[in-house]
Amino acid sequence: MNFLDTILTPFTYAVSWVLWAFHELFTILGMDEGSGVTWTLSIIFLVLLIRTLLIPVFVKQIKSQRAMQALQPDLRKLQAKYKGKTDQMSRQAMVQEQQALFKKHKTNPLSSCLPLLVQMPFFFALFRVLNEASRASDDGRSIGALSADHIRSFDQSSILGAPLSETFLGTINSGAINWAVIIVAVIMILAMTASQFFTQRQLMTKNMSAEALQGPFMQQQKMMLYILPLVFGIGGINFPIGVLIYWTASNLWTLGQQFWVIRNNPTPGSQAERELNARRAEKGLPPVGQKKIDESETPAIEEPKGQREQPKRKNRKKR
Repeated sequence: MNFLDTILTPFTYAVSWVLWAFHELFTILGMDEGSGVTWTLSIIFLVLLIRTLLIPVFVKQIKSQRAMQALQPDLRKLQAKYKGKTDQMSRQAMVQEQQALFKKHKTNPLSSCLPLLVQMPFFFALFRVLNEASRASDDGRSIGALSADHIRSFDQSSILGAPLSETFLGTINSGAINWAVIIVAVIMILAMTASQFFTQRQLMTKNMSAEALQGPFMQQQKMMLYILPLVFGIGGINFPIGVLIYWTASNLWTLGQQFWVIRNNPTPGSQAERELNARRAEKGLPPVGQKKIDESETPAIEEPKGQREQPKRKNRKKR
C-alpha cells in the first residue's frame, strides 16, 4: 500500500459505506437493487449528504472571500509601496507585509478553494471505488464496505444504456464503442464544466465590490473561471459515468447554494446588493443594514413659539 492509498483508505470506506446505506434504503423502498437508477440515486444522495455537511465550510469560505475583497485597497497600497523594487529584501518585506495583512483580516488567497479542497478526498475515494468496480467484479472481490455482490451489481448497472463504471476514454479504446457511453459522458461533461463556469462567473459579475473588481484578487478569479472547467472537462473523459454524475450533482448544488447566498446576503457594494436594495425598495423596505423609520414613532416637530413679551413697567406717579 502506497502513501496515497494510506490517505484515501478511510475516505474510501466512508464513501463506500454511504453508497451501500443509500442503496439498501432504496432497495427496501421497493426499487430494483440492480438498476442503474437505484445506484444513480445513491450517488446523488451521497452528494447531498457531503454537501450538507460542508455547509459550515461554505459559510467560512464566504466570510473569507469578503475579507479578501475588503483588503483590496490595502493590497494596492502595498503594491504601490514596493513598485519598481526588485531586490530580494524588498520582495521578502512585501511578502511578509502581505501575510500580516491576510492574518489581520483572517483570510488568504486560497480561501475561495476551501470547499473544493475539503471535498477532493471524497471525490478521489469515489473515483477509486467506481473505477475499480469492473476489475473487482471480474475478480469477485469487495471494495471498502461494498461486498462482491454489490460491486457486481453496480458494474452491471447502467443509465440510458451507459454502464455506470464505464468511461468515455475506455469505450473509445475498447475497439467496440458503446455510443450510449459516448453520448451520456459528453452530456455529463458539458453539464459539469458549464455549471463550474457559471458558478464562478456568477460570483465575479454579481457578488464582488467595485474595489475587488479592480484588485489582484480579480486576476485569480479570472484564472479560475477558465482553468477549473478546462481541467475537469479534460479529466472528465477518463471519469466513470458514476463519477460524472457525482461531480455534476455537486456543481449544481454549489451553483444553487451560491445563487441563494448572493441573492439574499450579497457582498456590500456589489451588483447583487444593489439589486437586493431595488427589490426591497419595491416592497417599501429600507436598504440592507438600515432600519425602517416608523412614522408613528417620529417625534413631532414643535412649531417655533413667538418671543415672549416682557410686561411693560408702568411709570409710578409722582407724589
